[in-house]
Amino acid sequence: MEKFIPDMYKKNIYDIDYENLKKRGIKCILFDLDNTIAPISVPGPDKDLKDFFADLYMLGFKVILLSNATKERVTPFKEKLNIDSSCHSKKPFKTKYKKIMEIYHFKDNEIACIGDQLLTDVLGANRMGFLSILVQPISNVDLFLTRLNRIFERRIFKKLEKRGLFQVGEFYD
Repeated sequence: MEKFIPDMYKKNIYDIDYENLKKRGIKCILFDLDNTIAPISVPGPDKDLKDFFADLYMLGFKVILLSNATKERVTPFKEKLNIDSSCHSKKPFKTKYKKIMEIYHFKDNEIACIGDQLLTDVLGANRMGFLSILVQPISNVDLFLTRLNRIFERRIFKKLEKRGLFQVGEFYD
């Protein structure tokens, strides 16, 4: 069950202390796309999201979109945010994570993963030894496979809560 516990839990991507991440030695941030940085119904980033990613760049982070979504879904965000991306990532499997480490020469303790799902984002990051940051989903609308994952996710949340290991809605660093 420990593999499902995020290192940090925040309401959204804007509530994360990125200066603190920098102090902790994080150099690369892997962001999930759907319901982490944008609802699935939004075809591209708005001005606030563009400004936010520009700020992360100014802080010196390498920012990469790591999504299980299709290339067609990811590309408008990649291009308009001027960041690298990986689509069809098959999170939580390790293949794309390892490829990113190989291409960009980052160590596991230099990477943070931010996402809205336990079964893909948190589990994948924890399996790699990355800093895992769970955020609340932006929207209640999910794709079919994600809706299935949410059923299992709720069960895991209940087990973690029963054991006193995690509480939904109690955010922490």
